[in-house]
Amino acid sequence: MSDHNHNINIEERFEFTGREKSALMGLMALGVICLGWTYFLGGDDKELRFWTNFLHNSVFFTGIAFISMFLLAAKVLAYSGWHTVWKRLLEAKAQFMIFGLVFMGIILLGTMMGWHHLYHWAFPEITNPDSECFDQIIAGKKGFLNTTFYGLATLGFGGIWYLCIVMFRRLSLSEDKTGDDSYTQHRKMRKVAAFYMPFGGFTSAALIWLWVMSIDAHWYSTMFAWYSTASWLVSTVALLILSIIYLKSRGYFSYVSQEHLHDLGKYLFGFSVFWTYLWFSQFMLIWYANNGEETIYFNGRMDMYPLLFWANLVLNFFLPLLILMRNDTKRKFGTLTLVCCLVLFGHWLDFFQMIKPGALHTEHEWHGYECAGDHSHDTKHIGEKDHHGDAHDAGHGHDSHDGHGHGEAHASVDHGHGHGGSTFKMGFTIPGFLELGTFLGFLGLYFFVMFTSLAKAALVPPNDPYIGESLHHHVGYGGGNMEGDSHH
Repeated sequence: MSDHNHNINIEERFEFTGREKSALMGLMALGVICLGWTYFLGGDDKELRFWTNFLHNSVFFTGIAFISMFLLAAKVLAYSGWHTVWKRLLEAKAQFMIFGLVFMGIILLGTMMGWHHLYHWAFPEITNPDSECFDQIIAGKKGFLNTTFYGLATLGFGGIWYLCIVMFRRLSLSEDKTGDDSYTQHRKMRKVAAFYMPFGGFTSAALIWLWVMSIDAHWYSTMFAWYSTASWLVSTVALLILSIIYLKSRGYFSYVSQEHLHDLGKYLFGFSVFWTYLWFSQFMLIWYANNGEETIYFNGRMDMYPLLFWANLVLNFFLPLLILMRNDTKRKFGTLTLVCCLVLFGHWLDFFQMIKPGALHTEHEWHGYECAGDHSHDTKHIGEKDHHGDAHDAGHGHDSHDGHGHGEAHASVDHGHGHGGSTFKMGFTIPGFLELGTFLGFLGLYFFVMFTSLAKAALVPPNDPYIGESLHHHVGYGGGNMEGDSHH
């Protein structure tokens, strides 16, 4: 295939050791315990903390799997070569998609069966113009915000994503065995990538609107899909760097040099700045477009969740900017590991603040909702002044149901009192130990899936047409070698 391949150890394979399996299974057990605790002992009506934690982590890691394939497709279509020695990691990371679809299917089933109150648009009679609980704003979106489309989009679009991931992976493995100068498999991979990128780009926007943005059903943002996808992208790059550093410490990926890590560090730096650009653009549109509906979302989070709001910006912009601005910091294991851990947690926190405030408000809406029947008069919540405060009862009396009354009157207090006032609520105001444990459980499952897939193929694809370019990748940096790396 390539004249540069003669010194590649094509037999180098990752061994998923029993010790690693035990450690990851321990993390998964921790996640199950934390989810069980929030479900059975959380004390929330309809187990709100459980469902928000489950949705939060399911969306976060499913998005990382989606972006892993998206980044791989972009590399193939751009005729990139330098990624080849670590492309197997992206292939392995994308395999989590099937688990993500199962998890989102559980969210869908819960929405259809009334197991949770995550989505305001799923309330009974909310779009019935003959009902006293009719909401004109949500009714205007009912063609998109309904369980049928939610299910078809989640399972249909997501299923096609997974089909592309499986096809690409099979072609990649086939290329290892029978690849030659005809590049047959690589041409087919390029076709899969050419379909996946535009299809994934459009459909991922629809899914993130359904999964996350529709929690705040009266609010919308034209920038939300870009913003949340950029958060997925930075998280994917951070996990990719952490995976490479760990595997190199185990003696694998000897061909991944300081040059490759340097460029991935630049990805982390550049995409963090890009995420901040989208963060500011979405925020700026409040004044630029003079759009009151967009003001609600940010005003509520700034006033009622200031720690979440500003920590998001510090962790995901200021720290990566200050640390990674120097060239040499992108070539040091310790610095890269620290920044990647901070950024990964920061973007997990980003999705936390996208989901938790809106879900808590939706739960409050349910308890002032006449059409909810007996559930709206749950004595546990009526008496919970320590969580909701007197202002909630005054601010959310549903005395107007003529359409605009229900939608717009609530818009004025949506994120002021509707999110529980200024009262602290663990698991919603900030993440608690149960949220962190759930995150570690999902992270353990993610790595378990990745390592299982990684062990099934050679780490170095010997017949990839760009393997030679990848082995000789050089960024022109004049500094010394990366810690512990002797590859030139």
